[in-house]
This record gives sequence, structure tokens and C-alpha cells, in this order.
Amino acid sequence: MSRRKRNRAEDAAAIFELDEKSSIPIWLQLKKRFIYLITSGYYMPGDQLPTVRGLAADIEINYNTVSKVYQSLEEDGYIESKRRQGAFVLDVSGRPDVSIDSTAEIVTAEYIKRCFELGMSVEDIERQFAISIRNEKSKREKAQGGTHAQAQAAGGGAAADNVILFPGAPDPSQRAAGNGA
Repeated sequence: MSRRKRNRAEDAAAIFELDEKSSIPIWLQLKKRFIYLITSGYYMPGDQLPTVRGLAADIEINYNTVSKVYQSLEEDGYIESKRRQGAFVLDVSGRPDVSIDSTAEIVTAEYIKRCFELGMSVEDIERQFAISIRNEKSKREKAQGGTHAQAQAAGGGAAADNVILFPGAPDPSQRAAGNGA
């Protein structure tokens, strides 16, 4: 494979990261990824999508799978196929079901699904998400010139809050104080 083709394949693989071990079918993962890329502005109206054969080769999945995704995207009004020219992104900005909220919902649903696959409970996911939000707020405040004390106050406390509890693990906040444990 030439260097140029290898770079294109690597780029496609990075953009279209698929999880073969997921319970979600590959074609649906790819479709959701395209919807996200279109609604987030990565692909703009009028942009030409990779060819079916080219994308299938680049991300190493069956041609028919990519073809099914493109047909589904066309039926849903995200793309338009033009015979002998390719598939092009349509302007979906005016659609009521396409917004930053619907895109965020897709991303959040994927996050929750992956956490469940790790064996986390709803409570574990909620706790981890809250920790991540606090950490992000702290980083942003530090980047904007806030002091360490302000970042600690915004972040909700010490680094011990960053403990991830896995199913069946004891809650460290329930440990007896002063026993050195």
C-alpha cells in the first residue's frame, strides 16, 4: 500500500472508530458516527463523502455494510447520492431533529453504553460523570488564570474525589477514620 493510501486509511480509521466487540451492529455504529460528523459540522453541506468502496477498504469492513449506511443516511435526509458522482452532505441545519442537543444525546448515550459494558452501575456512571465535570471546570478555571485555591473550591475538593468505584468495591468514604487504612 502506498504511503498516501496508508495515510488516508489511517485518517479514516481514526475518524470512524468502530468497536467490533460492541453489541451495537457495525453498520449502526458507522451511521451514528456519520450523523455526528454531519451535525457537528465536520462534514459541511455539499461536502463529498468517501466512496463506498474506498471507505470500506480504509476501515476494513464489508462494502455492503458501508453501502447500507449510505442508503440509510440518504433515506433519513442526511446525504444525497448522485449517480457516477458520489454521495454529498445535505444541509440539515433547519431540521428540528438536528441540533447540538440531539448530537450531545447521541454522544451521551454512547458514553453510558460503554460504561455499562465496563460493568458500571447507573450510580457509578453518575458519580464518574460528576467527577469529570468538576475536573473540567477546574482545568478551565486554571487556564483562565484562577488560583489553585479557587480551582479546588470549584473542583469540589481533594484529588481523593477522583476514585472510580467498580462494582463490588467498597466505598472508601465508609472506611473508619484514624485506623491508618
